[in-house]
Amino acid sequence: MNQSSAGASVESKHRYILGSRVEGTPVYNKGGDVVGHIDDLSIERVSGEVVYAIMSFGGFLGIGEKFHPIPWSLLHYDTDRGGYVVPLDKAELKGAPHYERDELVSLGGPSHQQYGERIFEYYGAYGPLPPYL
Repeated sequence: MNQSSAGASVESKHRYILGSRVEGTPVYNKGGDVVGHIDDLSIERVSGEVVYAIMSFGGFLGIGEKFHPIPWSLLHYDTDRGGYVVPLDKAELKGAPHYERDELVSLGGPSHQQYGERIFEYYGAYGPLPPYL
């Protein structure tokens, strides 16, 4: 076992993970298909709560890529898969609120309420959501 494998093996047993290590983690649907990967996290500044996982979905080599802010409460880490599982399939994700990379800055800005309501309205059908609005 090389040093990086040993580090990954030890880290996989840790309860906490660095945000930088979440980036790039695959996201699966319940059927086991990869539907995207975590591109970033949206964190509430004062409480430190992760509000959204920003999932990259679609596109090729960064062209046509859309970013889906998925409520963190809907993601469940699957240790066997080494990734997060969401209760949505690809068709449901295509219909979900999504943004271009440059639009993501508005998620935490003055118009957050407008974005948040749209996001939580869509995802409310897939499970309980935290009261982040």
